[in-house]
Amino acid sequence: MDRLSEVFSALADPTRRAILARLAEGEATVNQIAEPFPISLQAVSKHLKVLERAGLITRGREAQWRPCRLDAEPLREVADWIAGYQRFWEQRYDRLGEYLRQLQSDGTRPTEE
Repeated sequence: MDRLSEVFSALADPTRRAILARLAEGEATVNQIAEPFPISLQAVSKHLKVLERAGLITRGREAQWRPCRLDAEPLREVADWIAGYQRFWEQRYDRLGEYLRQLQSDGTRPTEE
């Protein structure tokens, strides 16, 4: 699977998105991450493995704990990919705006459905 697909797959789950939001506030241990979720520590660990495999988090080793940290670089790749479609929609809106200006200058109005 390519990296972009892995990132989208990881982001598809609301629990993983919530974990990323928590890590955007700063590093945390697995126990700290798991605290607000009504799921087992094992389930949280599985989510973390998916995020780590997608490159969205890193895990350190400090003394006896392994803090998790957000790595937002893959999100930049997603944003860049989406930006191509943003240009597409901006062009579509520009054409729609031109069409509406043309209708106004012709003295006609679009009909409501």
